[in-house]
Amino acid sequence: MARRRPVIAALTFCILLGLSGWTSGWFKPEETVITEVAPGVFFRKTLTKPKFIGCNNGWVVFKDFVLVIEANFPKQAEEVIKEVRKTTDKPIRYVFDTHYHGDHADGNIVYQKIGATAIASENSLALFDTNGIKGFENTKKTNPDEFGHGKLEYGKPALYFPKKLVIDDGTQRVELLHVGHAHTAGDAVAWLPKHGILFTGDACVNGQFNYTGDSNTASWIAVLTELEKLPIKLICPGHGESTDKSLLATQRRYFVELRQYIQAAIDKGMGLDVIKKEIDLPFYTEWTGVPAKENVENIEFVFKELKK
Repeated sequence: MARRRPVIAALTFCILLGLSGWTSGWFKPEETVITEVAPGVFFRKTLTKPKFIGCNNGWVVFKDFVLVIEANFPKQAEEVIKEVRKTTDKPIRYVFDTHYHGDHADGNIVYQKIGATAIASENSLALFDTNGIKGFENTKKTNPDEFGHGKLEYGKPALYFPKKLVIDDGTQRVELLHVGHAHTAGDAVAWLPKHGILFTGDACVNGQFNYTGDSNTASWIAVLTELEKLPIKLICPGHGESTDKSLLATQRRYFVELRQYIQAAIDKGMGLDVIKKEIDLPFYTEWTGVPAKENVENIEFVFKELKK
C-alpha cells in the first residue's frame, strides 16, 4: 500500500492538476493511497482495479476519539481500523455511513464490535431496514468470503439525524448534512468547514462510478448545485481520486447532459435501443476515459424517469 503525507505545496499541485489527471495517467486506480489531507484528517483512496474491493474512506482525529467516514465492506473495515491505529490510539467512537449501500455500510458490524456507533441520515433508515439488510444477507449467502461478510450479522446505524448533525470538540468540526435525494434518498455528506474539505460519498464520484438505480437524477442535480455553495477546497469522493470543487460541476454536467440528450431523443420519437446505440457525451469520455454508452443502466434509468 502506498502512503502519502503531503505538504501544502504538494496538495496545491494535486488540486491544480484537477480532472486532467484522469486522462494523463496521473490517477492510479490500482493503488490504495492514504493521505493526511489536513491535520488529523485522513483520506483513504481505495483501488478500483484490477477488481472492486470497496469505497473510499476517511477519518477525523478529535481530541479524545475518532470519527470514521464510511464503514465500507467488512474486510475493508478491518483494514481501515488497522490504518487508523497507525495514526492514533484514540478510540473509534463513530462511523458515518453516507448511504445504505453495502460497499459503504456493510462494515458497520465490525465497528460496532469495537464499541463505535454507526450514524446515518434519517431518510436512509427505511433503506437500511429493507434493501440494506437484504443485500447484506444475499452477499453473506452467495459470496461470504470476498468482502468479509462470513458469519457476521447485519449492523444497522443506531443514530440517525434529519438534516444536520454537528460533531465539534473545539479541535475538529464535522457537519453531517443531508441535502436531498441524490445517489439514494438518504444520501448525506461530511463537511469539515475549518479545512474546506467535503467527503461526498457517492453523491459525487470521480470517474465511471455512477449508479442511478436508487437515485432521482433531477433531485441529484439540485443537491450538487446546493453543495457548490460551500467554500470547498478539496473533495474526497466516494470513489476515485480526490480533487477540487470543480468535480461537483463535472458530476452535475453528466446528469444534465444525459437527461438533455435522452429527452431530445424521446421528443424525436427515438426508442431506448436506438438511444443506447447512438448516445455520445464527449466530455464524459474525457472525464472518465470511457464512452457514456457503456453506462447502460444509467441510460435505461434516465429513460424511464423521463418517459413517466
